[in-house]
Amino acid sequence: MTSGVPDTPEVSALLADGSTVRLRPARPEDHARVLRLYDTMSAANLRSRFFGASRLFGAQAADRLCAAPTDGHRTLVAVFANRLVGVAEYETADDDPASADFAMAVADDFHHRGVGTLLLEHLVHAARADGVTSFTADALTDNLLVLKVFADLGLRVTRHFDGGTVHCVIRLAPDERYVSAVDSRDRSADTASLQPLLRPRSVAVVGAGTRPGSVGRAILRNLRGAGFPGLLYAVNPHARAVLRIPAFPSIGALPHPPDLAVLAVPAAAVPESAAQCGRAGVRALVVVTSGLDARRTAELTTACRHWGMRLVGPNCLGIANTEESVRLDATFAARRPPPGTAGIAVQSGGVGIALLDGLSRLGIGISSFVSLGDKRDVSSNDLLRWWECDGRTDLALLHLESFGNPRMFSRTARRVTRRMPLLTVDAGRSAAGRRAAASHTAAAATSTITRRALFTQAGVTATRTLGELLDTAALLHTQPLPADGRIAVLSNAGGAGVLAADACVDAGLTVPELPVDLAGALLAVLPDGAGAANPVDTTPAVSAPVLSECVERLARSGAVDAVLVVLVPTALATAVGDELGSALTDPVPHHRPGAPVVAVLLDQAERIRLLPTTDGRAVPAYGEPQSAARALAYAVERAHWLARPQGSMPRPTGVDTRAARALVDACLARAPEGGWLDARQTGELLDHYAIPRLPQACAATEQEAVDAAGRLAGPDGGVALKAQWPGLVHKSEQGAVLLDLHGEERVRAAHRDLSARFREVMTGVLVQPMAARGTELLAGVVQDEVFGALVLFGLGGTTSELFADHAARLAPLTDTDVHELITAPRCAPLLSGYRGGGPVDLAGLEGLLARLSLMADELPELAEAECNPVIARPDGITVVDARIRLLPRRAWDPYLRRLP
Repeated sequence: MTSGVPDTPEVSALLADGSTVRLRPARPEDHARVLRLYDTMSAANLRSRFFGASRLFGAQAADRLCAAPTDGHRTLVAVFANRLVGVAEYETADDDPASADFAMAVADDFHHRGVGTLLLEHLVHAARADGVTSFTADALTDNLLVLKVFADLGLRVTRHFDGGTVHCVIRLAPDERYVSAVDSRDRSADTASLQPLLRPRSVAVVGAGTRPGSVGRAILRNLRGAGFPGLLYAVNPHARAVLRIPAFPSIGALPHPPDLAVLAVPAAAVPESAAQCGRAGVRALVVVTSGLDARRTAELTTACRHWGMRLVGPNCLGIANTEESVRLDATFAARRPPPGTAGIAVQSGGVGIALLDGLSRLGIGISSFVSLGDKRDVSSNDLLRWWECDGRTDLALLHLESFGNPRMFSRTARRVTRRMPLLTVDAGRSAAGRRAAASHTAAAATSTITRRALFTQAGVTATRTLGELLDTAALLHTQPLPADGRIAVLSNAGGAGVLAADACVDAGLTVPELPVDLAGALLAVLPDGAGAANPVDTTPAVSAPVLSECVERLARSGAVDAVLVVLVPTALATAVGDELGSALTDPVPHHRPGAPVVAVLLDQAERIRLLPTTDGRAVPAYGEPQSAARALAYAVERAHWLARPQGSMPRPTGVDTRAARALVDACLARAPEGGWLDARQTGELLDHYAIPRLPQACAATEQEAVDAAGRLAGPDGGVALKAQWPGLVHKSEQGAVLLDLHGEERVRAAHRDLSARFREVMTGVLVQPMAARGTELLAGVVQDEVFGALVLFGLGGTTSELFADHAARLAPLTDTDVHELITAPRCAPLLSGYRGGGPVDLAGLEGLLARLSLMADELPELAEAECNPVIARPDGITVVDARIRLLPRRAWDPYLRRLP
């Protein structure tokens, strides 16, 4: 029996108040620390603490806790800075290794800070890896603190009262309630830990130079210029003041430890500067310095973890918070970000400057800005949680080149994006872009299909360029969402209207013909020669009041979901923005409901700007139809995502997880390096998840093949023979498959043929009946090193790779994910009946994908699994061929609370 704890000897995690502790197994050298913990505990604490695994105190307890780990006995300690503040352990029962006694103790002054809950969560994780399914613990009935820890944990707890004690049993199986409880605790602790970073009461700039042009001096100037209301210090051993701000020789020489320190020192000095900050009591660091090698980066991270400081960077532009009570601009950007409601998090400083300038130009402004840089600690997950709770942000913009915990990002983004739009640039779509991203961030390159699956499931609006990002942000910030993709195009120039209609169709929108009554109402007020089929041609003679009335009628009609107004300057209205533009910005008699209105002003030099309306609203105006159409398409995607059911996690019946686990363990025991399963093992694993497959028999000799064919031959008597040998993957390409064999002689001849051609490697043959005809599909799983398990679905058969008609979603799949996965590929119409063909068994197909998702989620060793072809027919789904590869991997809980 092994534990997950020794594989991660030390992790850092946040307490409820935002401070940091380090969790690790107890070591022999902790003996004195454990004794000190007990010696400083109050009598009341010693009395009320429960210790089911041991009633020993003092030296005997320390001996037990600090001994080398043994099967069934694990310990964890919590260390704050240099002080041990909590211990926890479990020991399995002699007669039941699935049950373990649990106990813990926490220092008196660390009660109510979440130490016990954090220790329990991590010990639960370790116990699950040991095969433990329940903890038992005894507590005094008046030990309300510990009983509350159990009650709030999120796991199923049963209690039995016996006099003055309570016997508690905690079931360790995780479910959505437990994950939600952990997520809630993590969110609360995370936002608390970011307070000294984004709402500091005092700031010190370490490395603020006296010469113009230095980065530290620029940051200090921006802090002063923004009007930061708190205490502001410079750290420079060669000056008494920088920009008339008091300077001190070291961080330790400051009269008060600042909440936030910004390090703008040479790379070689960063680790020691960080350590000095920690010793002085600094609570958060922003490191703008670039060029740190792996050793110095590790030393910086270690210092932050040891002293409990949150870290932004290194290699970043800085941070800003425009709240009136904060007014923090700790960046070296040339322009100060104006206050607003858009939150920005970027990894690239250059992209950050571009977004700041773009939003400033639009007049949207920002709530907070964080340049993540190399992202050694604070990440997009942290910022999403901050924006969720800051009371200001209503639009979130991200530029990410790497993902630390994609599963947690997806969960957080799904929640946040239901409250506000969350936009990103899909960076690294090309091979060259992925290489650059990996080099830039020292992170693994992420495949496009995996990243898109993450964004699709999480409701993230992923644009292709920064320009599109700003185009879409302007629309989502100012206009209501379109219910669907039906667009009315209205223009004062017929040719311009045609271009706009083409742009809409190219973006995946529709430009439907208007209803007769609506078209008639428009023609009744438009000048002679106008057309109202859609696009609506108003003619150049249209006046501003008439244009305004037409826009109003279209927006209120219910026949379209958005109105796209294209205007060009003419001799009749020489300044589009003056006269006809006023038709879009002046209030109209009837307040426009739901349908958004956007403009294209073809004489406009800017790509995008906002036309302020007299009632305080704004209309986005684009310089070309393509920009407007793509922004509308992204808005439609968001509307569709918000309207989709959130879905629930299906739990397929007939699954034998224990047997599947045993099979995987046995295979890896025989081949520790992993590899492809043979046909028999593959079939057994599919059977454990009740995945419907074609019957098969493995035959080592010609006679065994003949006998198997006699048993398995279908109604028409035909069978298939497939050569088998270790590592064989693409059987058809090797010519190792012979089909439609009828009768004993043909089976014998086929076996001899295969034996002759593959004599050196063939270990046997697989015999299967010929499958009934149907739609050939592919369903499978691949484990991404960064994102985890990805479920694939699409067109199958021998041409699968040629057409590459596949969609993907990240496991575990909800029922909504399963449905979307089936309808996403281009081949989807074939499944519902195409040109008279009957629909296939869609429920069976959904079941297959749900079972593959569960298998991937429960078995992290499943490196890849491919079912191809899967024959889909009206009467059922059958896997004809499958291949599965295992690798020696341990389970990784993406929701376990820990810092990166």
